[in-house]
Amino acid sequence: MRVPVVVQDVPAPSPAPYRPSPPVTTTIVAVRTALPAHRYAQDDLTEAIGDLCLAPGADRALLRRLHASAGVRTRHLALPIERYAGLSDFGRSNDAWMAAGLALGEEALTAALGDAGIEPADIDLLVCTSITGIAAPSLDARLAGRLGLRPDVKRLPVFGLGCVAGAAGLARVHDYLRGHPGGTAVLLSVELCSLTLQRHDDSAANLVAGALFGDGVAALIAQAGSAAASAGAGPSVIATRSHLYPDTEHLLGWDIGADGFRVVIDAGVPDIVRGHFGTHVRAFLAEHGLAVDDIGAWVCHPGGPAVLSAVADSLGLPGDALEVSRHSLATAGNMSSASVLHILETIHACRRPEPGTWGLVAAMGPGFCSELVLIRW
Repeated sequence: MRVPVVVQDVPAPSPAPYRPSPPVTTTIVAVRTALPAHRYAQDDLTEAIGDLCLAPGADRALLRRLHASAGVRTRHLALPIERYAGLSDFGRSNDAWMAAGLALGEEALTAALGDAGIEPADIDLLVCTSITGIAAPSLDARLAGRLGLRPDVKRLPVFGLGCVAGAAGLARVHDYLRGHPGGTAVLLSVELCSLTLQRHDDSAANLVAGALFGDGVAALIAQAGSAAASAGAGPSVIATRSHLYPDTEHLLGWDIGADGFRVVIDAGVPDIVRGHFGTHVRAFLAEHGLAVDDIGAWVCHPGGPAVLSAVADSLGLPGDALEVSRHSLATAGNMSSASVLHILETIHACRRPEPGTWGLVAAMGPGFCSELVLIRW
């Protein structure tokens, strides 16, 4: 006799509830700036730059007005001012950029590593940005052996972002670290703007550049996850946003020719900033439940007095909100991508915000484009 088999339905075990991994935190653990030893008062540079750019006997009234209104009191130059007359072609200027850039890059990164208590061999990624010279092998490759970086260190040389690269470089470092918990990344900005000054060029753009730009190198070290736990660590990166402005490619950048990098600076840049920048910042902050008034530390690239005024107008900022940016411009000039790192260093070292303070790193550059990085102490 066949005994019937009874099959009972056994309920399947309930799946474990989905628990997403917490986001990896990127923390800025050190920022250091290295400025060339050759420091000059703005008044002492005016006539010397006129000798380089203007024909003998030319009217210097415009040159003097630009220097007086640039918001710059002192600047650091890669070379003594008397040596610039001997930079007769792009090759000589670029050789000077490479020599000074390597020395200052080593100085800035060594200082940042010391502040963070990190060994060179701990670096997993080195992003090196510059708009003022070119090299192959790139500066990062040349620095790796000098500094003792691992042979398998990841390197990312960046050219073309210009002034925006300090903020954009921090954003891309954050993107990398989000996928590499426990990783350590470095952003190195090498900007020796004086070496791009065009001799015998009396264009308004070249004269503005000669009045505004300074030289500097900055190194930022960031870590992801538990590796960043430190009482002296800086702010954490919360979010980033990039923005390209359509049909504005002509406003800012280089015309590159036999004599090297001929600057393009359109007078319409402040108008673009005043008309659009505030809208993009407010929309970005709103996505994170914030408003302009919630930002306690503004780390804004000092493109020049007119650009800083346009930023303040577009956001309705109080007069002292961009004080550190104006101070950086006054004491070191516009150092392209190194400037926002110089400002961040100053804020963290001299005016360290209270824990919980929100900050915004903001810069603009060729494209025309802007980059925003939301940070919190």
